[in-house]
Amino acid sequence: MNINWLVVLGTALIPMIVGFIWYHPKVVGTALMEASGMTEEKMKGGNMPLIFGISFVMAFFLAVQMNFVVVHQNHFHSILMNESGIMEPGSEMYLFVENFMEKYGSNFRTFKHGLLHGTMAGIFFALPILATNAMFERRSFKYILVNAGYWIITIGLIGGVISQWA
Repeated sequence: MNINWLVVLGTALIPMIVGFIWYHPKVVGTALMEASGMTEEKMKGGNMPLIFGISFVMAFFLAVQMNFVVVHQNHFHSILMNESGIMEPGSEMYLFVENFMEKYGSNFRTFKHGLLHGTMAGIFFALPILATNAMFERRSFKYILVNAGYWIITIGLIGGVISQWA
């Protein structure tokens, strides 16, 4: 299991890039402000370096986890990680893993495949979490759609980039 940390760091920027576009007032930013009760005054009162810094760290965590969602070869390694000899060059288990990865190591490693799994993760993980929180906070359906839409697109793109280049 190899993680390309440079790709992970790069994909951690995707939520910010998509957010700048998605939450722009000419896209859905105005709708979100109405649905959430946010005002321009409240927006100006935040510590933006801290907000963006913590957002980047959270996006990094998400990108790391997406490696395990979209790169199926990681599952192969996790199944065998306790087998004796797996880390001993020349051992039977080591050679088995080497041969398997040589033959199948690049299967399903495309942007399209990662986009599919990332989008599914957005729909089946992010949407239920956001919707549940929003319902208890008495937020509108519009609020759920705006935020879930952002995360479904964002996680889909993260999955695509990681699957293709990580």
